[in-house]
Amino acid sequence: MDGFQRSFVLHSRPYSETSLILDVFSEGEGRVSLLAKGARGKRSALKGALQPFTPLLLKWGGRGELRTLRSAEATGLALPLSGNALYSGFYLNEVLMRVLEPQTPYPTVFLDYVTALTQLARYNNPEPALRRFELALLEALGYGVDFLHCAGSGDPIDDNMTYLFREQQGFVASLMKSQQRQFTGHDLRALATRQFDTSDQLRAAKRFTRIALKPYLGPKPLKSRELFRRK
Repeated sequence: MDGFQRSFVLHSRPYSETSLILDVFSEGEGRVSLLAKGARGKRSALKGALQPFTPLLLKWGGRGELRTLRSAEATGLALPLSGNALYSGFYLNEVLMRVLEPQTPYPTVFLDYVTALTQLARYNNPEPALRRFELALLEALGYGVDFLHCAGSGDPIDDNMTYLFREQQGFVASLMKSQQRQFTGHDLRALATRQFDTSDQLRAAKRFTRIALKPYLGPKPLKSRELFRRK
């Protein structure tokens, strides 16, 4: 890799006595695993910088799945996340670790991630930021859904109708009851615009993104969700 890249640490784990293995999300190469030699040493200048939610400029070299970190510089303080916002940040990191192919650029997702972290730090309710990020991520992964038209008839959605979500097809007008897969036209319009004005719309968005992300996340439970349950 030539030059520095804007990056964030998603996860780190100890390696040998003084080093770290970092999973980072970079603007130019996506998710990359890096060996940070000596980063845990007492005299390491990197010790405090290589933390989640800290904006970094990183430079690395080498080939293969594990690259070697050459240089790191924090470009700002860690975003001030605490409580639910902190747990939500860990959730975003875990989702990115699960769904992104390594060493594959996702520049728009990187910008969406920065926006989501900024909103988590700024607002009391993390839910809108999480839902917007999940929808943006699904779009970047190629999970295309038309929220504004009935998949059965092609007609524009009616705010007062109910629709069932069918994978590989979309939303179909239906009077059948399905607690998890039934959405109103109001819900679908909020999903299309990513503007959630009511708690009902937020709950509907959460139901949809959980359904849509499940094939990407796999069967293993997310550790970050346990943090919310322990509160």
